[in-house]
Amino acid sequence: MVEIKNCTVTYAAEPNHKALKEISLTIEDGEFVLLTGESGCGKTTILRLISGLIPYFYDANVEGDIYVEGLNAEKSTIYDLAKMSGTVFQNPRSQFYTCEVKSELVFGCENEGIPEEEIHYRLAETVKRFSIEKLLDRGMFELSGGEKQQVACASIDMEKTKIILLDEPSANLDYEAVKRLKELISIWKKAGKTIIASEHRIAYLWEMCDRTIIIEDGRILRNLDKEKMKKITEEEVRDFGIRSFVERNPFQMDIEEATARDSILDFKNYKFRYKKGDRIFEADDVKIAKGKITALIGRNGAGKTTFLNCLCGIRKCKGDLVINGKPLDWKQRRKRMFMIMQDVSHQLFTESVLEEVLLGMEEEDRNRALTILKKLDLSTVEERHPLSLSGGQMQRVAIASAIAGDHDIILLDEPTSGLDYKHMVDIAEILKELQSMGKTIIVATHDGEFIESCCNRKLII
Repeated sequence: MVEIKNCTVTYAAEPNHKALKEISLTIEDGEFVLLTGESGCGKTTILRLISGLIPYFYDANVEGDIYVEGLNAEKSTIYDLAKMSGTVFQNPRSQFYTCEVKSELVFGCENEGIPEEEIHYRLAETVKRFSIEKLLDRGMFELSGGEKQQVACASIDMEKTKIILLDEPSANLDYEAVKRLKELISIWKKAGKTIIASEHRIAYLWEMCDRTIIIEDGRILRNLDKEKMKKITEEEVRDFGIRSFVERNPFQMDIEEATARDSILDFKNYKFRYKKGDRIFEADDVKIAKGKITALIGRNGAGKTTFLNCLCGIRKCKGDLVINGKPLDWKQRRKRMFMIMQDVSHQLFTESVLEEVLLGMEEEDRNRALTILKKLDLSTVEERHPLSLSGGQMQRVAIASAIAGDHDIILLDEPTSGLDYKHMVDIAEILKELQSMGKTIIVATHDGEFIESCCNRKLII
């Protein structure tokens, strides 16, 4: 059982802002609870309280009491709390300790002193359940974002904790991987696990969960059981900042592919060889439509991020890239293109959000930067350090930098990962506005709702 009693949390980095305000919540053993609401509303903070990351890792003042399986979190050691729960972070990269997938999967069990024979049994069971046999001998740094998310979930499955905490677990997963995650959660639920998930994309979860708790500005706005949740309309869901109830398969969407007539970018004999093994990414006779928003669709690990990295010059590969009929060299690519990475923390460099946007401009224009921040709902955090923001907020800061740079071609790698409905629509509207200005946009995404809202071309890898 998890009990949170009259809890208020204030992070040291934000002394004037209460992340949670007098929250009280009881979660019974074996219950599956879904936490949802707009980005930055306090969902992740609740998970951090339960796991012990607050205050043992994140510096925060906590008022109230938290009990996890009978342990008083404030008086217990992080070692004792860690045995109670396992967490899948929104950014899975931040929870890895080793360099290879197999080592990562067994790491937690080895630290607990579990017998080797039992570890081997669990490993075989988990690998089969997650269908990750092909990843076992891969390096962690070679994995796509979605593959890392799968490994993070599998690592938690290995440890067999009573409580499972999931922070945006579907954020980087393709349609088939989400289906497997849904099956796994069902297995966990049948096994009597207590599951607490923070999610915006609720289409795959809401019918499975026992309760849905909607959070707004650090307070519990609605606490809905399954029957009450069924009565919520799509309009109400969107007002709460939650994604649609309807699951969408990106591969089945009726969107045109680029033709020779409307293309701006043409790829000929594109090849990239990965460091280990014989894995090769190939793209031959691929066309990208000029002035359109192209959805780059593919399974986790298919090569979407590699394609974008090669396109903008981050990775060198063989083959020719022609723009408007003329070859484009590496230097020209970097000048004309801007890429927003899947893990945006890699490209946030300054001490404040405003400075980050100004950094992307050839000539600093403070008023224009403030206008961009306002459009992306970032005005209230302009003086905050970018890395202190929620995942969704960091994503928007990177997009603000891309807009500020005024590049011809903008590449985005999973730009709606971790975003609520309102901010997903904001991003879609901004991309459509950029399209109206003649920009060419390529978006690697699994987000069917986002594709439906703004993309008018597709490329399947």
